[in-house]
Amino acid sequence: MEMGKCRRNAYVRESCMRSCLEASGFIFFFYFPIFLHGPIETAVVIVHLLVPSMGFRFFLFLLLVSFRGLLAQEFEAATIKVDGATTVAETDDNFICATLDWWPHDKCNYNHCPWGYSSVINMDLSHPLLSKAIEAFQHLRIRIGGSLQDQLLYDIGPLRSPCHPFRKMNDGLFGYSKGCLRMNRWDELNRLFSRTGAIVTFGLNALYGRHQIRKGVWGGAWDSTNTRNFINYTVSKRYHIDSWEFGNELSGTGVGASVSAEQYGKDLINLKAIINQVYNNWHVKPLLVAPGGFYEQNWFAKLLQVSGSRTVNVMTHHIYNLGAGVDPNLVSKILNPHYLSRVEETFNSLYRTIRTDGPWASAWVGESGGAYNSGGHLVSNTFVNSFWYLDQLGMASKYHTKVYCRQTLIGGNYGLLNTTTLVPNPDYYSALLWHRLMGKGVLSVHSTASPYLRSYAHCSKGKAGITLLLINLSNQTRFQINVENSMNFNLAVGKRTSMYRGTAFMGGLKKSMLWIGSKAAEQLLREEYHLTPKDGNLRSQTMLLNGIPLTLTDNGNIPSLEPVHLSLNSPIFINPLSIAFIGFPNFDAPACV
Repeated sequence: MEMGKCRRNAYVRESCMRSCLEASGFIFFFYFPIFLHGPIETAVVIVHLLVPSMGFRFFLFLLLVSFRGLLAQEFEAATIKVDGATTVAETDDNFICATLDWWPHDKCNYNHCPWGYSSVINMDLSHPLLSKAIEAFQHLRIRIGGSLQDQLLYDIGPLRSPCHPFRKMNDGLFGYSKGCLRMNRWDELNRLFSRTGAIVTFGLNALYGRHQIRKGVWGGAWDSTNTRNFINYTVSKRYHIDSWEFGNELSGTGVGASVSAEQYGKDLINLKAIINQVYNNWHVKPLLVAPGGFYEQNWFAKLLQVSGSRTVNVMTHHIYNLGAGVDPNLVSKILNPHYLSRVEETFNSLYRTIRTDGPWASAWVGESGGAYNSGGHLVSNTFVNSFWYLDQLGMASKYHTKVYCRQTLIGGNYGLLNTTTLVPNPDYYSALLWHRLMGKGVLSVHSTASPYLRSYAHCSKGKAGITLLLINLSNQTRFQINVENSMNFNLAVGKRTSMYRGTAFMGGLKKSMLWIGSKAAEQLLREEYHLTPKDGNLRSQTMLLNGIPLTLTDNGNIPSLEPVHLSLNSPIFINPLSIAFIGFPNFDAPACV
């Protein structure tokens, strides 16, 4: 193995170490205790005296530092058992989703204004990085919506108010006036969506025509006129909208405004009739999605009961479980497995509510940015946020969530892309890896590890086998993982030569791959994608993949995301405060066929 490759890639370094030890056996035999435990200056002198090659000296020094670093860590062996016999849930093929919002450039939180020109109305749709970032997913779901959508007019037909952009207004909802979407801008947006293969959900104004009964509570029937005209225009232009979403955060007690579940349900029946009528000649009609708000069990159940069978196709809810973006404890919350698990009951309760009151519907996370009020400055757009984000994706999948929309694609502190440059932030690459690796079949996982190692498994996307997601929240424990197939873990193949080559896993390989003897098994490979922050800084905006920084190519393209291929028999390690996707193409999983 080339030394240069060893220096660049921390995740094949153990193999390099073994090769180096064999090549320099006498040095390490006599001086190993000093290398590991003595003063580092003494160890450097010994290497200098005994090793003539300057390049090899440097490499041994790197190994020395690595060894000493490993000794400073705690070590925990763990077994992860994956059941490949059956899926426990299923996501949509295009589970990953990102939002585009309406906030103007003067939207500020905590004396910080992070939105720039990222609004649906004013963002630069011709920016090459915008198209490239969307195209990398092939079919990225995009949800257009947000707090201001229930004040948005569509510039088509007669309007109740003049058509002008959102403007600051003290007594306006969220401090802004009504805004307006002109149809030439809608045309431009749809050209972008068509060119990039985006799958579009559009959030409609659900307050149009209502009146405020008292502070925060709105009543009266929804006026569908402006929406009907807008949908008619969209259909006349043959623009493909995957789903229409009704309202934003009006459910339950609401955020800024609320509408009763009874009235909301009646309005959804009206909207469903409009969609069926306008799309009468379309082979596939758009989905009707609602309510796009925070989950309150009684309100959601009542909405399903009032609207009736097969009116609402998707129930969307919002999650900001990390609290306010200004919270100084955001990072500690993200790295606390017990805190992260609190939101699990929300997913579980929504699943039960749908199963009881609306089994025809499915669940989506329609908006989730971790921390509300534009996210956490230098938290939501840095590496550390991927611990929260990927854990959310894994957790939501287990509870039959079909789609997960991240707030935002661009805009605020939580954008997947930098608001000014559109250069991808770390979570963009986390989303892209999930999209490419994790299939829609969700598998049961049992782990003996501490709660700080989060583990999720899916059928691999577009190929055989499974992909395991490991999230190490510990700042000092290095995990050594033994993977087993619970479907046939009692089968044994070949000779067990180490704790890493568990008979349970080898017994769980596809029978077509099991040749006579153990040599064939040794030739099988797995794929590993290890994610770490640059320079070990959790708040770095640069993510490393297998030790290599993820940056745009010289041509300004999204970089390729390549794994390292390791022998199936080699140990699986996950370092402190790191994330790994591990693909097992030969894992016997009938549920994934």
